[in-house]
Amino acid sequence: MSDPGDPGGLAEGTLISHLLELRDRLLKAMLAVGICFVPCAYYMNKIFSFVAEPLIRKLPAGATIIATSVVAPFTVPFKLALLLALGLAMPWVLYQAWAFVAPGLYKHEKKLAVPLLISSIVLFYLGTAFAYYAVFPVMLSFFVATTPHGVQMMTDMGSYLDFVMVLLLAFGFAFEVPVATVLLVWTGFVKIKTLKKNRGFVLLGIFIFAAFVTPPDAVSQSAMAVPMYLLYEIGIIMAGLLLKEKIAARDKEEAEQAQREAGV
Repeated sequence: MSDPGDPGGLAEGTLISHLLELRDRLLKAMLAVGICFVPCAYYMNKIFSFVAEPLIRKLPAGATIIATSVVAPFTVPFKLALLLALGLAMPWVLYQAWAFVAPGLYKHEKKLAVPLLISSIVLFYLGTAFAYYAVFPVMLSFFVATTPHGVQMMTDMGSYLDFVMVLLLAFGFAFEVPVATVLLVWTGFVKIKTLKKNRGFVLLGIFIFAAFVTPPDAVSQSAMAVPMYLLYEIGIIMAGLLLKEKIAARDKEEAEQAQREAGV
């Protein structure tokens, strides 16, 4: 047994307690995913039908989604159920992560981190909903309309799910731009003046990013790039409001530093 008065023993005890807490947090997160997975697995075929509905509505008469593998009719909906369970449990999973790191944060850091954490979850869900309800119908209509004459569009269900999940994740993370903007200003990595000054470069970078993560058509790229840039502007406004005192203190410190250097 380690001596309580020994600094090494205290450090070892603290490390073990942190590891035990991390294990408990991970188990709680996994349990939440498992609980969400049970109903998702029960209704996995209906959930896949819901996800496939935007494409099914746009397919020509007689065309259907097909399965090119014997096990695909089971494995594809099962995979979707697992991913959906993870998405549904994500608020609880992130809460466990927050509860683990919160004791090491200062009071003012906790005050800002909580709304950022909640905002990130809400924005991610909004991004996926925007992709499903607003982007998919327009994008799939474009693809179906541009199918060459004599070619019957019959998409494999596994390929379609991969396509959908990539876009849902892309739009979900794209909607995190305001949170990322606030974090960049909060950490001092980027000044808010720099964010405002380089709007043109940011807009160009957003369109390049959208070109890489979306299908190669102007409709999909614009559907991602335009909301991302609007969210970038919202992030600048949020950073100015939430970090007003911090930004003012940094500007004052920089001014004093410039005066000292000028005096030297």
